[in-house]
Amino acid sequence: MTTLSYAPRAVPAFGLGSKRSLHLIERNMLAYRRMWLILISGVFEPVFYLLSIGVGLGKLIPNVTGPGGRPVTYVEFVAPALLATAAMQGAIFDSTFNIFFKIKYGRNYHAILATPLTVGDVALGEVGWALLRGLLYAAAFLCVAAGFGATPSWWAPLALPAAVLIGFAFAGLGMACTTFMRSWQDFDWVTLAMMPMFLFSTTFFPLGVYPRWLQVFVECTPLYQGIEIVRGLMLGTVEPALIGRAAYLAVVGAVGLAIASRRLGRLLLA
Repeated sequence: MTTLSYAPRAVPAFGLGSKRSLHLIERNMLAYRRMWLILISGVFEPVFYLLSIGVGLGKLIPNVTGPGGRPVTYVEFVAPALLATAAMQGAIFDSTFNIFFKIKYGRNYHAILATPLTVGDVALGEVGWALLRGLLYAAAFLCVAAGFGATPSWWAPLALPAAVLIGFAFAGLGMACTTFMRSWQDFDWVTLAMMPMFLFSTTFFPLGVYPRWLQVFVECTPLYQGIEIVRGLMLGTVEPALIGRAAYLAVVGAVGLAIASRRLGRLLLA
């Protein structure tokens, strides 16, 4: 009698994924069919900020200095920053809280790795889904901003590809950080990092109002780089410097994705 045996499929612990990651994005889309209210809830926060601060308070504030040194209305100054923030929030929340639950409690990835998908596919699929969520928020906000006349330039539609870059940077960074977290209390660090970026990354005030040491810190943050790209496009100030800012976001996202893939391999395949 012949005994049949087989060795389990070896799953590589590191890799940046393949087109199989699209199956994970499809899985997330199906999962959100019954939770679509949660999915679109993130659209409203930046819209409320635009209405209350950009439109309401903006009537009391004179023109501010925009890209290239030219004066712009306050709503035109704030709207691009809120669009970039919407892309950040959509990406960061999906790549942190949801990923942590799937790793620690749902154990979704243990089941996924029983399929031909690798940890690289898992990392790439989750990052892809997170940036798509950020893109959804950014696209909805761009429509609202256009309704308020905050998109005076024909370059404004290119703010959506810029939002994809912002989502990629924060999705990769967020997922990489999540793989190091041990409990829900660790997410206080996420809030601690996001709030100063939101407040100081020229969202509501030009960079020149800050002291020099704070300007240097702000210029190093990915949200500031994303805001400058979106603001330049929406206001029609397209400069070569935007390419460097885009490269910065791409590198941050790629490094975060690589770290997330390696860490997932250690967590799930150990």
